Amino acid sequence: MAKAKRSTKKNTNSSIDNMRHSLSHILAQAVLEMFPEAKLGIGPTIEDGFYYDFDLPRTLIPEDLPILEKKMKKIISQSQKFEREEISPEEAIDLLKKSNQIYKIELVKDLKQSGEKKVSFYLNKAGEKIIFADLCKGGHLDHTGQVKTFKLTKISGAYWKGDEKRPMLQRIYGIAFNTQQELNDYLTQLEEAKKRDHRKLGMDLDLFQFHDISPGAAFYHPKGTIIFNELTNFLRREYRKRNYQEVVTPLVYDKSLWEQSGHWEHYKENMFLMEVDGSKASLKPMNCPSHMLMYKMRTRSYRDLPLRIADFAMLHRNEIRGALGGLTRVRKFSMDDCHIFIQIEELENEIERCIEFTQHVYKLFQFEFDVMLSTRPEKSMGTDDQWHKAESALEKALKKLKIPYTINAGDGAFYGPKIDFRIKDCLKREWQCATIQVDFQMPLRFELQYEGQDGNSHTPVVVHRALFGSLERFIAILTEHYAGAFPFWLAPEQMRLLPISEKFNQYAKTTADNLFKEGYRVEIDNSNETLGKKIRNAETQKIPVMIVVGEKEENEKNLTIRYYGQKTQEILTLKQLIEKYRNACP
Repeated sequence: MAKAKRSTKKNTNSSIDNMRHSLSHILAQAVLEMFPEAKLGIGPTIEDGFYYDFDLPRTLIPEDLPILEKKMKKIISQSQKFEREEISPEEAIDLLKKSNQIYKIELVKDLKQSGEKKVSFYLNKAGEKIIFADLCKGGHLDHTGQVKTFKLTKISGAYWKGDEKRPMLQRIYGIAFNTQQELNDYLTQLEEAKKRDHRKLGMDLDLFQFHDISPGAAFYHPKGTIIFNELTNFLRREYRKRNYQEVVTPLVYDKSLWEQSGHWEHYKENMFLMEVDGSKASLKPMNCPSHMLMYKMRTRSYRDLPLRIADFAMLHRNEIRGALGGLTRVRKFSMDDCHIFIQIEELENEIERCIEFTQHVYKLFQFEFDVMLSTRPEKSMGTDDQWHKAESALEKALKKLKIPYTINAGDGAFYGPKIDFRIKDCLKREWQCATIQVDFQMPLRFELQYEGQDGNSHTPVVVHRALFGSLERFIAILTEHYAGAFPFWLAPEQMRLLPISEKFNQYAKTTADNLFKEGYRVEIDNSNETLGKKIRNAETQKIPVMIVVGEKEENEKNLTIRYYGQKTQEILTLKQLIEKYRNACP
């Protein structure tokens, strides 16, 4: 099963897309003015903006961005025309050799090899004078003067063609909108996103950390481990209600398993390979093949179906080191992975159950979401009848549950169609997390069978299902969504006792012990700090409930309660406090 990922869909408004594409060319022109020896890579549009990759004589610094912006604004003020021109690949190569644009030459050779007879350039012209020319399919504005608002935002590194064995280029990012207000709103959102960055909050709140000794693998500190365990425990409670069966599976498998599943042929470069007992083996990058093996370990009947196998096993994928980023792009991760073995007649009902389960989970976190139905791709396996039944079952389930969706034609997996859920966090950023995928091919490859009511052997259909997707990615999303102020049930430290002075430490300890016995995660700040400093420290650590104890509280046998982010406070007895949060855990 594929890992869930951040949505990167581009704005489909062609006008603003053309403006952003034009700005990437204007940026390239400005860079060449600043560095005449620069080598140009690629400069596509992306969601909210554009970028361009360059091979430059020196490393860029943030102070270079305002200089380039000034040059770009001058080009925009000149209203240079964009004109398209087609030439043969051979002519293009000769033209590009004159300026030693080695990366563009490589792109033209790729186009030529793929059978293209013509390649297109876009020319920036002042009158009839060509100021700048770039290999490009388009589209563009009529002239540079039509650009509205933009800003260069950051510099990063990027391997040429995404290959870590190729040169590292310098990538300049920019954003562009139709109005200054849209741009200002976006910059405000960027600043808020920086404050919420899970990598920063993970350090500040002592949740998790990373180390070069094991790139792409998180070190969960005790507090981060609590969040991980609370999420999995929540799902385990739901699994018991919904007749899922959790399993524990090995992490290392002989290559024969991956050959049977097809991963050795199509996915080997993303796997961590090793030699075990003189034979090639691999850490598992996904759970599917091991669950197929488990199904096949005993004889199955239609009475055993649906069989819902859930697994939180650690998975390893050999991601490019340069692409790793916090918890959102890792090499070691865990999925809330499940494979459901069913009869084809049960497909629609099982999909409905999966959708309702997804809705229940996302409602808990107050996530809005969009749904996309991805249909049969050009290269696929299976019969027309199988695909029709699967796509029909997915669509009928969505319609029956009255869930709006869009069709993503031809973007299904090679083994079957799927439904993807894109959640929206508090900053309206989209993340693809939950997925429901129908699979005909894996059961065939593993020759899975069950005895039907007719006494004959039949091949089951498999539904691949994940709700969180990668636990690591989901924790990153939650950390940023809540800005580290997790809901009470998920907070690593739910309550903190704040004795006013040392002589009330015993009352605080007795209170903490009683709360601990009731299952709450509680700590005591018995430092020598003032009460004000203790409260500020608890606020900084985003503790949901702060409990002040002093002479008044001890004498009256009650507690003064403060809540994170609120100025008001209330007086409760210990019993009232316990009852208030007794049902906080879903």
